[in-house]
Amino acid sequence: MEPIQKLRNKLCRELAQSEHDAKTHCAREARRYGAYPPGKVLRAVSEHARELEPRLTTVWRDQGVGVSAGRAVGEAFSSIRHLIVDRVLDAERSYRATLLGLRHGLDAARLLRSVLAEQRDVAAIAICDTLIEGRARLLTRLEDQLRWFAAHPELALRSARPRVPRSRTASRDGRARA
Repeated sequence: MEPIQKLRNKLCRELAQSEHDAKTHCAREARRYGAYPPGKVLRAVSEHARELEPRLTTVWRDQGVGVSAGRAVGEAFSSIRHLIVDRVLDAERSYRATLLGLRHGLDAARLLRSVLAEQRDVAAIAICDTLIEGRARLLTRLEDQLRWFAAHPELALRSARPRVPRSRTASRDGRARA
């Protein structure tokens, strides 16, 4: 296999993983913010990823197992973050970590677009252009929301995933008191 095709395969796997995270993790993160402005933009990112998903299969049409593996890795990382990492991160840091992951995905899409241009895959380039243009606009909106955390420090410092408070009638071992 030619090096350019190997690079395309690698980037397709990476983009599949990143897009899965954009779709899934942004929706989870948005629920934490509810109707607050950061939640609205995160929902828009998740929806953008959902809308593009069927078209992106054209870009990685010959990738088969590689893209499936990328999606599986994306699901594993998203689950680990959701179940473990977000329990110790405050809301603001979790938001910035999400922003960092989205920037990484956008960079992968930009490099993939250049690979597609080398291969003269015009249809796939058009799909990458749609992803890049839309996601770059959404990333700018997400970056603008960083000011919201400064204006709401009490919410910024709150656990990204609040723990369920123990019932007053429950003992320390979790059993109900009589």
